[in-house]
Amino acid sequence: MPSALSALSPQRRRLVLVVVGLVGVLVLALAATLVVRALTRGRPVPQDRPGPVLLVPGYGGRTASLDPLAAVLRAEGRDVTIVSLLGDGTGDLDAQAGHLADVADDVLRTSGAPSVDVVGYSAGGVVVRLWVRDHGGDVQARRVLTLGSPQHGTSVAALGAEVAGGCPTACEQLLPDSSLLRRLNAGDETPSGPEWATVRSASDQVVTPTGSAALDGALNVLVQDACPSATTSHYQLPADAVVAATVRSTLGAGPVAAPEPGC
Repeated sequence: MPSALSALSPQRRRLVLVVVGLVGVLVLALAATLVVRALTRGRPVPQDRPGPVLLVPGYGGRTASLDPLAAVLRAEGRDVTIVSLLGDGTGDLDAQAGHLADVADDVLRTSGAPSVDVVGYSAGGVVVRLWVRDHGGDVQARRVLTLGSPQHGTSVAALGAEVAGGCPTACEQLLPDSSLLRRLNAGDETPSGPEWATVRSASDQVVTPTGSAALDGALNVLVQDACPSATTSHYQLPADAVVAATVRSTLGAGPVAAPEPGC
């Protein structure tokens, strides 16, 4: 290499050195990511040590929708990251799960925490499940909470696809009998690793039927069980008082528990 470099002009020599340096940085970053995953694999996540919280937005990736939840968690002293989805948030949900894995790696590496808690809103809850199942989240997540997530699909996506003659990839994947959901729901709906909880509202007209948002093996909270008069819509879930109470009762240091009744 020295003799080859000496034959180059000063400008080309600097360019080669810059390129080599960049490659070295990328290799080190990849190695650090692999080390994080290797060190955490197979190690039980401490359930009494709440770490940073990742909030995953729904279809379309509107991060501002999760600001109310972020405020609740930060008031509790938690470190919160609202995850920006790839592209416009309507692309392949499995690719979004891979991106979530990268974000989780970065947060764990920079914080030094043993785990993360993750809240997935709407389609973001499906992304979180894909991450846990296929992208290493099973050894990084302590608690998973999903809000109004079409875990078994939604008839609204089916209607939209029928009327429009098709819809973006994520929409197609949220059809009730999509190949992605059939694979995701085959066997154990709540794989071992994190503790699981879901919240849904009987007034949700986006995820229909609303029972699609519940998961076998999870603590499943219906907003109206805690507040019978609630008319919380799908879009109001992140700012709902029952949801805020569920965040506190499921993401704390104690066992996962349903919120106390109240509106």
